Amino acid sequence: MNNTAINIEKHWMRKFLPIWFAQIFSLLGSGLVQFALVWWITEETGSAAYLGIGTFVAILPEVLLAPFAGALVDRYNRRYIMILADGIIALFTLGLAVLFAFDLVQIWHIFVVMFLRGLGGTFHWSAMQSSTSMMVPEKHLSRVAGVNQALHGSLNIIAPPLGALLMSLLPFYQVISVDVITAIIAITPLLFIRIPQPVRSDATANVTVKVILKDVAEGFKYLWAMKGLLYIALLAAVFYFLLAPAFTLAPLMITQHFQAGVWELSILDSAFGIGLVAGGLGLGIWGGFKNKAVTIAAGAIGSGVGTLIFGLAPSNMFWLGIAGILIMGIMESIMGGPFLAIIQSKVTPEMQGRVMGSTNSLVTAMMPLSMLVMSPVAELLGLRIWYWAGGIITILLGGVGFFIPAVMNIDKAKVEPLQPAADLPEIS
Repeated sequence: MNNTAINIEKHWMRKFLPIWFAQIFSLLGSGLVQFALVWWITEETGSAAYLGIGTFVAILPEVLLAPFAGALVDRYNRRYIMILADGIIALFTLGLAVLFAFDLVQIWHIFVVMFLRGLGGTFHWSAMQSSTSMMVPEKHLSRVAGVNQALHGSLNIIAPPLGALLMSLLPFYQVISVDVITAIIAITPLLFIRIPQPVRSDATANVTVKVILKDVAEGFKYLWAMKGLLYIALLAAVFYFLLAPAFTLAPLMITQHFQAGVWELSILDSAFGIGLVAGGLGLGIWGGFKNKAVTIAAGAIGSGVGTLIFGLAPSNMFWLGIAGILIMGIMESIMGGPFLAIIQSKVTPEMQGRVMGSTNSLVTAMMPLSMLVMSPVAELLGLRIWYWAGGIITILLGGVGFFIPAVMNIDKAKVEPLQPAADLPEIS
């Protein structure tokens, strides 16, 4: 074990935890503001189209730019990128708050800021996750990822009611200004704690569009060469394609199938959040199976079972639907934690930003694509057919994973170094 590894092993909590705790506040502020902006659009416009546009522009940077964000994260100081990303998000949110304060805001202002917040979040997520492997020992990565899943689940539960409470007590501009305060909290430890950086032989090269495009190509080539990781990424993409509409259709399932109302919908949302927390905490304590791929495949099967239970629940057995959604939340944490840990432990540090960007873009792109397919399918065949088909296919995909050697042997793979750029195809 080299000196760097020994230092990480001995002192990792002292450096990592202050950054991690500060990020909790940043995520809470972001979730709160996102909820507030969506509610403002709902109240002011009452338009499903405007809500759809808001959702689309928020995820668009992740779909289109995640590979490029990853390339830049691998080339520049990741700590500076996180500071810059948090700072830009805070700056534009502050600008929007000023527009609200003086009653000058227009709907396009909201969309622009949502896009820029999504852009900053794309860079920040890639930089933070790539930095985690440089600060946390490999044996703890699955646990840290599990705790992160629980954290996200908790924030999904806390942020909406907290946002609603603040909107009932404060002017709207003050509500969204909360994110400026949480961003400052997130940035503060980054100013004082050094994050180890991977060594790149071409770090001093002039950064041009051609260089960035080549970096992105390297990320996709690296992912393509790691067949086990590629198959898991494709499984995750199909998973999101099949199951993302499950939550979009949930309000209609509540009103049309279960003959219930908003209270039942809130219970359903809370059940998923509780599932995320329970699964994340369980993974944080347990650590998953020794083979991370087994944990992912088992989680996919479990998620498919939860989806199928929700879709098959009779109209007079809403409690069974809640159980299905709860299982889905638990299993999403069980799957997501090891997947991230595999990237952090098996991808060479100087490639992690690009590989994470490539996989994140692939997975996220499935969500708007599935939304386009979902509507005509649901209209033609009924709401529940999507849950039945999605559940069965997800179970089958998880089962197939056990029989793919490249997937099951992913934990045995060696961390491959970055290939020389000369070995890559030229980009004109």
